[in-house]
Amino acid sequence: MGLDPDDLYEVDSDVPDLTGAVLMHHFDGFMDAGSAGRLLAEHLLGGEHRVIARFDVDRLIDYRSRRPTMTYAVDHWEDYDAPELVVHLLHDGDGTPFLLLSGPEPDHDWERFCRAVRNLVERWGVRLTAGFHGIPMGAPHTRPLGVTAHATRKDLVGDHQPLPNRLQVPGSLAALLEYRLGEWGHDAAGFAAHVPHYLAQSTYPAASLIVLDALSRATGLSLAEGELRAAAELADAEINRQVAESDEIADVVRALERQYDTFIEASERGSLLAESVEHMPTAEELGSQFERFLAEQNGDER
Repeated sequence: MGLDPDDLYEVDSDVPDLTGAVLMHHFDGFMDAGSAGRLLAEHLLGGEHRVIARFDVDRLIDYRSRRPTMTYAVDHWEDYDAPELVVHLLHDGDGTPFLLLSGPEPDHDWERFCRAVRNLVERWGVRLTAGFHGIPMGAPHTRPLGVTAHATRKDLVGDHQPLPNRLQVPGSLAALLEYRLGEWGHDAAGFAAHVPHYLAQSTYPAASLIVLDALSRATGLSLAEGELRAAAELADAEINRQVAESDEIADVVRALERQYDTFIEASERGSLLAESVEHMPTAEELGSQFERFLAEQNGDER
């Protein structure tokens, strides 16, 4: 209980003044439908950046549950893909510095890790910490993607619509970090892109784009879309091609569209009751059909 959280990391000796900077974070290992968070993290790190803090993964990661990749060449071990949990220093389109904490979600010492991040937040004068990832939703890919936003203060959520329910879900480090930072008086937020659940296991760049936009508006940073836009257009074109080649799947998509439109219409009227919903397949049933179809298509391509 008395272990010093500062022992979990090392900080570069040459860190500029970061007062008022934003710290974003994405951890591999928790739910990330459509790889929305991973793709966005890779996109942000596609430009110039450098590591300014490094966490001790030997203390935080269970190697036997997530074995790192090693490369064997003929008669010797050639490479080791060592896990890294680091803080990167980046700059947006206007030259404003911001930070990205990324790497595998720690298996151990969550509370100690949160205290370590708090110490870095206070050391650098971070004004906002923000996480991002994707979650599966019963919605068609032909309708606008949504975002679930949550934060330690209501005004940080912006104009995002809140979920109508109170939920109990499996915990994650990102959620605990946001929760603890709020308790400690620091601003923190999280943004989850709504990914059609039949695409949850696919790579879906459109979801990364919607989170990028949410982060830009929440932080005021100028974050360029770059190659994400082109990747999203290619992915959407491929999905539409597969749908067009199957009358059965086209019917499934249309049914999902009707369910989605009925829900939106009822929401705007202030009532979520609609007779037609009772006679329609659930989003899970429709989505499972579509997911099976896409899996079959991928199997054929192999």
